[in-house]
Amino acid sequence: MKTCSFAASSLLFAGLAATLHVSATEGGKTLYALGVNGFGCCALPPPGTYMMLDAQHYRSDDLKGNDGSSIPVPGFKVRADALVPHFIWVTSQELLGGSLALHSIVPLVTLDVSAAGRSQRKTGVGDIVFGPAIGWHLSPNLHTVAGIDIFAPTGEYDKDDLANVGGNYWATHMVGGISWIDVKGFNADAKVMYGINARNDDTDYRSGNELIVDYAAGWALGNGWTVGVGGYVYQQLTDDEQDGHTVRDNKGSARAIGPSVRYDSGQGWFLTVKGYGETGVRNRAEGDALWLRAVFPL
Repeated sequence: MKTCSFAASSLLFAGLAATLHVSATEGGKTLYALGVNGFGCCALPPPGTYMMLDAQHYRSDDLKGNDGSSIPVPGFKVRADALVPHFIWVTSQELLGGSLALHSIVPLVTLDVSAAGRSQRKTGVGDIVFGPAIGWHLSPNLHTVAGIDIFAPTGEYDKDDLANVGGNYWATHMVGGISWIDVKGFNADAKVMYGINARNDDTDYRSGNELIVDYAAGWALGNGWTVGVGGYVYQQLTDDEQDGHTVRDNKGSARAIGPSVRYDSGQGWFLTVKGYGETGVRNRAEGDALWLRAVFPL
C-alpha cells in the first residue's frame, strides 16, 4: 500500500514556468508529495479500516536551473500548507499470497506563491489519489508491498494563474517497497515509485516520467520510539513535451535528508515527525519541509 499524500510540496508554482521559461516537468512540480513515506511505510496492518492524517509545511525561496545554480527571480517565494486525510481499507481477501488493500487520499491545501512582482494565494481540495495494493509479510520483521496509484485531476486549475492546487492531468504511479521493522534494533524502509504523466490538455504539455525513492533508516529504542533519518531521491527520466516537441535540458532532480522520529503507542496508533532539506536540485525550486503524520484505526 502506498502511504503517500498529495501535499503542498507537489504543487509549487504551477504557473511560474510560463513566466520564467524554466521548469522540470510542467511548473517544476510532481504530483507526488516527495518524502511523505518513512518508517513502516511498506508493512500493511491487519484487515480493517484505517486513517492516516498528514500535515505538512513547505517553503522555498530559491529556484534552480539546469546546472543547479540559482535563477535570480525578484521576490520568488513559495509557502504551502496541507492537511491530508488518507483512508485505507485492508481487506480479508488474499491475492497472489498477499493481503489486498484499497486506499484514497483527499488533500486540503493552502498555497502562496510570489514572483516577479506577482503574488497569489489559493486554498482548496487538490488532486485526489486512489488505487489498490498488495502487501506480504515475509517474516515478523520483513514486509513488502506493491501497488498502483492513480492521480485524478480534481484540484482547481487555471493555466494563467501563478498558483494552482491541481495539476490538470492524470498520472499513474507503479509502486514497490520494503520495510524491515524491529521493536528494538535496526529499522529500514524504501519505497520506489515510477510515475507516468498524461498530457495537460489546457497547455498541450506532457511532463516526463519520474523515478522517486522515499527512504528511512533508524534505531528502535525498545520503548515505542524509533529515531533516525529519512529523505528521498527524485529523478526525472524522460523529457517533457510541449506542443508535440521535446523540451531539452529540462529534467528535474532533487535529493533530501533530515531527522525522523516515530512513536508506536502499542495500541494501534502511531505518530511520526520529520523534516527535510533539499540538495542537488535541478530545474525545480529548492526548499525544505516539515511533516507530521498520525495513523490510527477507525
